[in-house]
Amino acid sequence: MSKLAGVDVGGTFTDLFYIDIETGEVRITKVSSTPKDPSEGLIQALKAGDIPISDLEMFLHGTTIATNAIIQRKGCKAALVTTSGFRDILELGRRDRPHIYGLSGVQNPLIPRNLRFEVAERLNHRGEVITPLNVEEVKKIGGYLLDLNVDVVVVAFLHSYVNPKHELEAGQFLNEINPNWHIVPSSEILNEYYEFERTSTAVVEGYLRPLISKYSENLKEKLSKSQYNKSISIIQSNGGVLNIDLLGKNSSNIIRSGPAAGVIAASFIAEQIGYKNIITGDMGGTSFDVSLVLEGVPKVSEQVDLDFRIPLRKTMIDIHTIGAGGGSIAWIDRGGILQVGPQSAGAFPGPVCYNNGGLEPTVTDANLVLGRIDAENPIGIDGTLNKELAEEIITKKIAEPLGLSLHEAAEAILRVVNNTMSGRMRILSIEKGHDPRDFVFVGFGGAGPLHTASLIKEVGMKKALIPCYPGVICALGCVIADVKHDFTQTINLPQSDWDLNLINRVVDEKISEGHSRLEAEEIKLEGIENEIFADMSYEGQIHTIRVPLLPPLSKESIIQAFEKTYEKLYKHTLPNIPLTLINLRVSVTGRRKPIQLTTFMKNHHATTIEEAKKSSREVYFNGRFYNTPIYDKNRFPLNQVIEGPAIFGQEDTTIILEPDMSAYVDDLGNLIMEVIK
Repeated sequence: MSKLAGVDVGGTFTDLFYIDIETGEVRITKVSSTPKDPSEGLIQALKAGDIPISDLEMFLHGTTIATNAIIQRKGCKAALVTTSGFRDILELGRRDRPHIYGLSGVQNPLIPRNLRFEVAERLNHRGEVITPLNVEEVKKIGGYLLDLNVDVVVVAFLHSYVNPKHELEAGQFLNEINPNWHIVPSSEILNEYYEFERTSTAVVEGYLRPLISKYSENLKEKLSKSQYNKSISIIQSNGGVLNIDLLGKNSSNIIRSGPAAGVIAASFIAEQIGYKNIITGDMGGTSFDVSLVLEGVPKVSEQVDLDFRIPLRKTMIDIHTIGAGGGSIAWIDRGGILQVGPQSAGAFPGPVCYNNGGLEPTVTDANLVLGRIDAENPIGIDGTLNKELAEEIITKKIAEPLGLSLHEAAEAILRVVNNTMSGRMRILSIEKGHDPRDFVFVGFGGAGPLHTASLIKEVGMKKALIPCYPGVICALGCVIADVKHDFTQTINLPQSDWDLNLINRVVDEKISEGHSRLEAEEIKLEGIENEIFADMSYEGQIHTIRVPLLPPLSKESIIQAFEKTYEKLYKHTLPNIPLTLINLRVSVTGRRKPIQLTTFMKNHHATTIEEAKKSSREVYFNGRFYNTPIYDKNRFPLNQVIEGPAIFGQEDTTIILEPDMSAYVDDLGNLIMEVIK
């Protein structure tokens, strides 16, 4: 495939990465996102980049549409049909509360109680029928739902992960009542026990399905009008791509679409230069996403809480997100303490300096006031930035109330937001038993390179990598990601009852289904890899560990794999205690032809540092101004070390090198910065 385009639709900006592999041509573009219709911003990015849409071999993208729909409660009107006695399962959930301290808080389930219905039916944990499905009750509920004007009906019955018979029968009767309904059986979405989590995951899928289906059809139509009628793929939360035609029944798979693409690209770039253990930090306009990569493999999670008591149980890259971005608003709480975020100025009105009517000081305004951003050449917007207005708002709303000077207040805003982000980095590393000093930080996103230097100092890390195109790395991740499908099946058997025929049959079925899906993707692949995992524990333990398995599977090989994994995690095993095999997991990955990073390299690097210098300006660091050189990063000579302070500018971001730090541009165009001891 010669011409590829990746587009990441973010909360503030829509980013484009285009590459012609044969010629080595690369184009990158940032345009403002269009929240009312995200596909419109996507088309604008293609036009702004002057991309030959009809010549593209493949179009891939990431989006925040699913995440935003959950946060803003802008999904569809859905109903839930469940086993008698389980109507309130969404509220009952687990023993948790909205706030760790105190008993106050509000729960807002995706399906309200008046749209949840019970049906007489019952299976036991072996899938055996105790109470047959009451068909008349199902039909009666269907009649109610016609009057209630719902778009989706989620069917979640007890123990359907073992036997989906009742769910499928109920779905069939409901479909006969109204063929226009989206029917979502929980057993098709998640084949695991954990009744609450399975029901919640099915509800998330149903809540999103009409919206995502409409979005995909709308996008296909718009691209078709632009003379593009080939494959369209979207990044899933597991880091793999999915053909948009398969998205209708996999809507919940794209909750972390864009951020997952960023982690994939960051780990790919870092591994090319020998960094296998990294912490990634993606700071955009509205949020900061942080993730851990060990031995070149992004850490995965089987569950994420989208909101209070709204768990989504799907295999996904483990990404922690907080409301800390360039558009995060600085404010003073009732205790007189400076806070930053999680509220954001978003794409509109945006920061005060954008001159679009914003009246609240943001992180971007603080960076501008301190001289870290060039007001005359802003990234992602036309025109210039209004520095005077930013100074006026920060003075009025932050400096004067706190008794600080303008620049002290602006620097305080940055310190607060940096402290918030570094705290999340510590949670992901130190609190999980990892020493951050053993990791390299990869900073990216439109605002990430502005804060990377401060973050590694705050956390105690020594080195950071800024990729060649940090401002559009999620769009780059879309272009290089492989195709991936994950499957789960609950087994829930003690060691004494392990049935190797059952285990191998489940694995073979999931691998076969994965290969069938890869064929349906119609994406050219270099090869296919199958991975097998098991969720296991010692008998009596509540929590499981994820154990990689290698075929051929036998009782002995499964036990050995568990003990090896357990010892690696906890430095010991528990002899003579039998095991329990809870879930089998199969991951089928179609490998696409890798793109060589040397393709991205520009050939116009200067021979001396002075040639790459554009200008200099006064920039505020640590309580005083420094006369700081401004360099064109794309012209900076390779492998020549410079000490801070310095600023590197390029078309998609601005990189800050603070005092007491050094940096150089490597052979692949990445900027490597280190803290000087």
